[in-house]
Amino acid sequence: MSSMTQLFVFAQETAEVGDVTVNLTLPGIIAVLAGILILLVPRVLNYVVAAYLIVVGLIQIFDITL
Repeated sequence: MSSMTQLFVFAQETAEVGDVTVNLTLPGIIAVLAGILILLVPRVLNYVVAAYLIVVGLIQIFDITL
């Protein structure tokens, strides 16, 4: 088997095994929700940022996981 054929066969084998892993973390979810809220209602920016910092701080202090 030539090296080009071996490379093609290897590419086919590895393409069939690919799994997608999604890691959801609570601070990440909160950040996305806060960003959407800021985009929808820009006037609440200060409150959203303050709430985000408080919530993420509490999550880190108490080691809360999803």
